[in-house]
Amino acid sequence: MNADLSQYPELDVIAVGAHPDDVEIACGGTLARLVDQGYRVGIIDLTDGEPTPNSAGPEVRLKEAQAAAAALGVQVRTILDLPNRRLFDCFETRVALATEFRKHRPKLVIGFGDKTPMASPDHWQAMQITDAAIFYSRLTKWDSHFGGLPVHTIARQLYFRLAVEPDHLSGCLSHLTVDISSTLQRKIDAVACYETQFGHKPQIMQRVAAAAQITGFAAGVAAGEVFASPKSIAVDDLLKTAVL
Repeated sequence: MNADLSQYPELDVIAVGAHPDDVEIACGGTLARLVDQGYRVGIIDLTDGEPTPNSAGPEVRLKEAQAAAAALGVQVRTILDLPNRRLFDCFETRVALATEFRKHRPKLVIGFGDKTPMASPDHWQAMQITDAAIFYSRLTKWDSHFGGLPVHTIARQLYFRLAVEPDHLSGCLSHLTVDISSTLQRKIDAVACYETQFGHKPQIMQRVAAAAQITGFAAGVAAGEVFASPKSIAVDDLLKTAVL
């Protein structure tokens, strides 16, 4: 018997991060732009990011995450109860994320696309978990693992990279830049909500803004965020796609 989905809002896009603040840094401008365009957008953080050096505890980090979501205007933010610093790709973590995909039925999922050297190894684990969860979400004859939630096929997956990492991801066939000129400030405002993480690093806001501007300038706009697709993307209106 299938579970009742009426209690779970259907979303167009879900962005997945390992910790609260990952998604804001990577693609906050794009999520805000999607909201402005009328799409239903959600964020899933695999962990609550705790413990972390300058935070008083999970309650503080949760308030920061909620404030950041409000700054972007996203409709749903879910923080899963998976362990920060000990996040690993395994069956249980895959099922936990795939369960959220089955609940909210996104058309597009965006997540990490590579390792982040000298940063948290949770990011690489999050990529593998997300890849697997997209697959698990559509598998039939597995109802017992998902509480009766019906299968859901996600139409498209894109990879992001953190704003201060290189623009292009090796091994990906297609890259695209989203114009976030109108939402760059909201991206910065969302990142700034994480006082525990960046209050002692004010230069982070400048770095995030500068990275978006450099990415945008390369594509002929004031600010941008780059995404990579693990598969080639076909278009049916070349002029509309290629000409802003």
